Amino acid sequence: MTPTQLTAARAVTTVRRRSTDAVTLRGYLVPMWALVLAAYAASRLLTTAFLAAVHGLARALGWDFASFDWVPSFARFLASWDGVHYGTIAVDGYPTELPRGDDGNVQKNPWAFLPLFPLMVRPVSALTGWDFALSGAVISTIFGAAATVALYRLLLPSVGRTSAFWGAMFFCFGPMSFVLQIAYAESVFLFFMFCSVAAMSARRYWLMIPLGVGAAFAHPGALAVSAALGLHFLFRLAGRDKAPFPHAERVAAIAAGIVITIAGFAWPLVATAVTGSRSAYFDTEMAWWRDYVGDVGFVPFTPWFLMAGHYLGAFGVVMVTAVLFGAILWLSGRQVRLLGLDLHLYTISYVAYLVAVFLPQQSLFRMLLPLSPLLGLPALSATPQRRRRMLTACIALQPVAILLFWFVWPA
Repeated sequence: MTPTQLTAARAVTTVRRRSTDAVTLRGYLVPMWALVLAAYAASRLLTTAFLAAVHGLARALGWDFASFDWVPSFARFLASWDGVHYGTIAVDGYPTELPRGDDGNVQKNPWAFLPLFPLMVRPVSALTGWDFALSGAVISTIFGAAATVALYRLLLPSVGRTSAFWGAMFFCFGPMSFVLQIAYAESVFLFFMFCSVAAMSARRYWLMIPLGVGAAFAHPGALAVSAALGLHFLFRLAGRDKAPFPHAERVAAIAAGIVITIAGFAWPLVATAVTGSRSAYFDTEMAWWRDYVGDVGFVPFTPWFLMAGHYLGAFGVVMVTAVLFGAILWLSGRQVRLLGLDLHLYTISYVAYLVAVFLPQQSLFRMLLPLSPLLGLPALSATPQRRRRMLTACIALQPVAILLFWFVWPA
């Protein structure tokens, strides 16, 4: 088959899949994306009810929640954790001088947070007069809907309509799904990540560039996309695709990989240019690490061992080694490979990214959300009973997660 014939065949397949990606409800043909959006809307009503109930309970009992100040409004409650830094960026931008404590160490500051989300919030606040907390929650909720549909579309070609739909359901009803509607960058980041991987799977490499760059300036983690693309490129060169790999596609894939990689490493350079400090970004990140492991330097692929060793000594190092070995075995297993080669490569790349750069603490649960394509594994939705159990567990764990990450162990 020539490249032209291959392109035409893919186009026909895409048209057929889109035309059949619908269900009949009461005599009407309803596109699946509309059902996914309806499920997302229902999930936001449920999660809002949980958040409002916990917020009311906190006010009645005088609890302090995960914020730098106590402001009783519900919107401010949705801008907890480090949302204050996103708010500062949206209003004032980034500091030109790094804040330092009496010991000379760099303190926590906005340079740890990427600019795309607050830049989106700024015009919304200007047009509506809403404060950052409310504007941020609206932007996050909208992109949460887009991310849910993007996840469904990402899963559809490899696992089919049923598993893709239920994977999206488990995502938007999941224990950590409250981050899809709070003033945080996760929704925007997840949308760009899922879309960039979907573009890679569709061999639309030029489209990957704006999507990957968007992810790179929304939240740390986009380097996993460029790593997955590199592996994808090598597998196609080796003929694992069982289809031609035309020169034009090779050029596009290489260009996308280079641009996304540059974007993934760009923010530390921007911080250096603005502040005049070569280590501005990493010194800022280490300010958060200091709460857990004291003053340390950043060395790739050591954070998990550093954290475990700090609290559990040699046993912790052995435990992390065992966990990582088990993760490697599971990721190489048949169940994960059912997602298809591209999603399999992306999953491996993102796990490797977390191990390379992330200090595992309470934010780990939030950082695992880019691995949500794993929710589309057919085994999780193979029977109606499994679907009910998974969905029930997701919903039951939501208030537990809200209480835990707002009051007990702020994330």
